[in-house]
Amino acid sequence: MFNQATFNFLDALSVNNNRQWFEDNKPEYEMQVRQPSLEFISAMAPHLAKIAPNFRADPKKVGGSLMRVYRDTRFSRNKTPYKTNIGIQFRHALGKDVHAPGFYLHIAPEECFLGIGCWHPEPDVLTQIRQRIAEHPEKWFAAKGDKKFAKYFILEGDSLSRPPKGYSAYHPAIEDLKRKDFIGLSPLSKDEVIGNGLLKIANARFSASVPLMSFLCASLNVPL
Repeated sequence: MFNQATFNFLDALSVNNNRQWFEDNKPEYEMQVRQPSLEFISAMAPHLAKIAPNFRADPKKVGGSLMRVYRDTRFSRNKTPYKTNIGIQFRHALGKDVHAPGFYLHIAPEECFLGIGCWHPEPDVLTQIRQRIAEHPEKWFAAKGDKKFAKYFILEGDSLSRPPKGYSAYHPAIEDLKRKDFIGLSPLSKDEVIGNGLLKIANARFSASVPLMSFLCASLNVPL
């Protein structure tokens, strides 16, 4: 699947982030980035079906689990046209975009990691998650404190500086109720990405995240 040439291409793209260079080197992109990404997605599909049957590993070139290489520059000061990382997201079957609950693989020269959860959820989704935490703090603490989950993942993301409206500052889970993201990240070394064990690593760590992913799915009234 992935190898050193994958990282070499991403490094070169970061230095030559323009349309002409990308078009001239598109065969290399196909060989070193897109093809190994689709192979990983296909290989992950049967494992994901056992871990979380309602999440999808879709190896389509466009519109599947592989996130597009083209950046949306409309509202950004950074006008470079291409992403210099690989993003693979296994979304819930009912999810429409990257803000839906998902399992994620990020590959970049400067950082690689596995991720799970809800990143920048829409306001109604955020409200549902907070409400479930507020009503069932013991279940939330059990999910995020699960030994296997805590072995691999650290909860990250943005948080409010003050309690959200309608929640007591003295609620036992107030620091988690302040969260604007509900994501767990698990770092990967380059050797883990390019070695033969990436599929096994991803399978083990995604499996360990089931308690927290189950909590998030229950918050949204969707099956894992």
